[in-house]
Amino acid sequence: MTSTVRTEETPAPSAPQFPMARAAGCPFDPPPALKAEQEQGPLRKVSLWDGTTPWLVTRYADQRALLADPRVSADIGRPGYPSSAPVKGAGFSFILMDDPEHARQRRMVTAPFTIKRVEAMRPAVQKIVDGLIDDMLSGPPRTDLVQAFALPVPSLVICELLGVPYTDHDFFQENSRTIISRGAAPEERATAHGNLLGYLDELVGHKIARPADDLLSGLGTRVEAGELSRRDAADMGVLLLLAGHETTANMIALGTLALLEHPGQLALLRDTEDPKVVSGAVEELLRYLNITHTGRRRVALEDIEIAGEVIRAGEGIIVPNDIGNRDPEVFADPDRLDLRRDARRHVAFGFGVHQCLGQPLARMELQVVYSTLYRRIPTLRLDAPLEALSFKHDGSVYGVHELPVAW
Repeated sequence: MTSTVRTEETPAPSAPQFPMARAAGCPFDPPPALKAEQEQGPLRKVSLWDGTTPWLVTRYADQRALLADPRVSADIGRPGYPSSAPVKGAGFSFILMDDPEHARQRRMVTAPFTIKRVEAMRPAVQKIVDGLIDDMLSGPPRTDLVQAFALPVPSLVICELLGVPYTDHDFFQENSRTIISRGAAPEERATAHGNLLGYLDELVGHKIARPADDLLSGLGTRVEAGELSRRDAADMGVLLLLAGHETTANMIALGTLALLEHPGQLALLRDTEDPKVVSGAVEELLRYLNITHTGRRRVALEDIEIAGEVIRAGEGIIVPNDIGNRDPEVFADPDRLDLRRDARRHVAFGFGVHQCLGQPLARMELQVVYSTLYRRIPTLRLDAPLEALSFKHDGSVYGVHELPVAW
């Protein structure tokens, strides 16, 4: 069957709003309107908060094709870039740049995130996880898992990796929450970013004067060599600190909730000692939950013909990973959590040259957490009705604000 390519002369239908609302009682599924868009067709224009109408790409194959296409730009400063919220005075690191500058800066922080280096950290992460569980078990048999466990695990890990004092965690966690909140005013996000930028700039200065064996010291060396400005080094620190704890913390809590709501799947994970089973379970949870729900944002540099449409140069593109990971053409019965599924092809970490730098670290942390928490606390249970929980509908990273558990 030959597809029909829409031309400029063909009138386009009016653009609906980019679907964000999730259905009540379905905290793990993408918005129903997003699912409907996927069923109706691969590409459609949607309306954003500022009246612009970028292309929404809902099918897995088209998402990967566009994310790997050099004719597509991640540069937030280009006209037509579909920002998810107003931007005011915030800095941007290499993830919102194009090659060659993107590749040049990314290479400066790649080494600590290689699989070999990350695997060498596994015993230290295991010690952190066991210590936090010991603390939980030494107190009352109920707690908020977010504050007691899910948030401290990746915060402690990324602080050790970067060389950031964990004693400052309240400061950087509070400012991180403001930066990723869609409900925050542009001025509030800019202030929060400025707070973190000033903090990391001061730390980089300390590392230049007294280098240690950590990532910020490595960036300080680059600054001294004239390869990187101190502002860029601080911006990279902000990115790594924010992404290094927020995403994994939400994945730990939301993954635990999903498993508690699927006790048969939880039993598979709790009762296994096979690292391959644990690794596969992590991939399926990443596919099923996919906590980044505003989508990867891009802008076309040239006209691109794809899926029977032409994306014109200068038009925005939104690639929502959560619905791509629920494409029935790729994942059979995609709305079912199945820890035995081969889910390694998911796009939770993106695709192409901009895919997540820290994915080896995130995978390792989740493997340690999911293989330890339920084995050491086999009676772990939800300590509140599911409908009473408050979910993070207001941010670019999805999760649960609190997770009351008991055992």
